[in-house]
Amino acid sequence: MWRDIEPDERIEVNIEGHKLVAYSFGTGDDVLFLVNGGPGLPCDYLREAHSCFIDQGFRVVAFDQLDCGASDRPNDPSLWTLQRYVRETEAVRRALGLGKVHFLGHSWGGWQAIEYALTYPDGLASLILSSTVADMVKLRAELDRLKAALGPEAVAMMQRHEAEGTFTHPEYMGAITMLNYRHVCRLQEAPAPVERSLKNWNMGPYSAIQGPNEFLYIGNIRNWSRLDDLHKIDVPVLITAGQYDEQTPACALEMKLRLKNAQLNVFPNSSHVPFYEDPELYYPVLRDFLEKNRLVRP
Repeated sequence: MWRDIEPDERIEVNIEGHKLVAYSFGTGDDVLFLVNGGPGLPCDYLREAHSCFIDQGFRVVAFDQLDCGASDRPNDPSLWTLQRYVRETEAVRRALGLGKVHFLGHSWGGWQAIEYALTYPDGLASLILSSTVADMVKLRAELDRLKAALGPEAVAMMQRHEAEGTFTHPEYMGAITMLNYRHVCRLQEAPAPVERSLKNWNMGPYSAIQGPNEFLYIGNIRNWSRLDDLHKIDVPVLITAGQYDEQTPACALEMKLRLKNAQLNVFPNSSHVPFYEDPELYYPVLRDFLEKNRLVRP
């Protein structure tokens, strides 16, 4: 289960002229390397949710990506691309001397994980694609389906505000709030690490890469797809999703069907953060996958 604890190490590394801050738990030889969602979101919510894997002998490592958390914030839009963030991730792995890692990418971190696996395959022991997708066209269609469940009047209202760019209008924000509750986090109160990440969210890279919210993709990632390349990934892959996930089980199935060696688990009581919403089911699945794919046996 997740626990809100301080990292054993806080490590500063210089990547392409900018300071990034990484966090390390435990001392195991097998490394669970976490890349969180966002973009622009500090890693608190993901690192605290997975620090418990030190109890199974894993070293758990996360970092604040450029322009968020304790890392530098140059606020340069030219740096806000998926490809640059993937280079950054590889540079962090090398700077920390992590060797082959079990790479867990959540949401936006999962898009990075897929690109990473195709660009730097020698850095991987296994891959965990957590509440993520490999094709934005499919995702956008799924998001339209989720919005349609609000009813035709709500959809018409949202489309008008999206066309006019009035994303902060109260009636539009009301619809987004409902969608967030249904498909992002279904808990009445967000856990403390989630609150910390959300309060320190840098919306600059988020808006540039993704868009104004979780249900409208108009940023530079909007047409990204790697479905046709997934067959090139050779390491074992675990795909996880919540039944009500914004990045839906249908998107997860698309990935499973294209990968050589993948298992898919859908958690029935959760949306986008099953490690908080459905921990009794989530943690055993991840634990079993990691144990099966250890590089170093205890």
